[in-house]
Amino acid sequence: MHAVPLRPRSLLVLGVASLAGLMMLVWPLLVKVPVGERMDPPFLFLALLPLVVVVVLAEMSEGGMDARVLAVLGVLSAINAVLRALSAGVAGIELVFFLLVLAGRVFGPGFGFALGCTSLFASALMTAGVGPWLPFQMLVCAWVGMFAGLLPRRVTGRAEIMMLAVYGIVAAYAFGLFMNLSGWPFLLGVEIPGAAPDGGLSFVPGDPLTENLQRFAYYTLLTSTGSWDTGRAITTSVAILVLGPAVLHTLRRASRRAVIEGTVSRR
Repeated sequence: MHAVPLRPRSLLVLGVASLAGLMMLVWPLLVKVPVGERMDPPFLFLALLPLVVVVVLAEMSEGGMDARVLAVLGVLSAINAVLRALSAGVAGIELVFFLLVLAGRVFGPGFGFALGCTSLFASALMTAGVGPWLPFQMLVCAWVGMFAGLLPRRVTGRAEIMMLAVYGIVAAYAFGLFMNLSGWPFLLGVEIPGAAPDGGLSFVPGDPLTENLQRFAYYTLLTSTGSWDTGRAITTSVAILVLGPAVLHTLRRASRRAVIEGTVSRR
């Protein structure tokens, strides 16, 4: 039983928000821009994305999170914020993901989504990392926690730890991929069709989707896959393999207590 059960309306809001967030990430690949015109960053999207996240959190908390679950969320968010402040930027070592994956697994997709948002927001405040990238970081980390809660429930024991470790690796690379996608069309400077190429890494407005995806794949491989993303994947998987059993046991005890005490208090 999940500590944060999702009602049908909450599931709908979560799905719509996730779809909206995905469109905010991939829209440069889908729009047609006239030749010679410049494509600017989506400042409107940057303003709307935090509102989308707030609406989702408010919807999930309405009747879903009681004081006990909120207390657990606050504690885990604080721990994750400290872990990220201690590890971020050091050769790709990232300690925030393993706890996010394990908590999403135990408490469910709704809690995982909320923890991803609050962890990244709290760590950004601690490290002065607030910027236009933060809403995207919050959303992608929320997906990491959410999908961890959607993994098969019947898998237990060592198989569960291995499943979570593999998921941690996939999530680590996916995070780097989506974060690259959020800034790549604007980071290198838009390449004008017909002009001299700058090495084949820049986004070209109006080019076929397959060609832009090929450039993006090269950009990701050269800038993050072999360094930051791989470091994040190794750190996350090793932490899950070494600390996963003990942390899962502790989180499940907290989950059972939160659910049992919440049931008793409502009688």
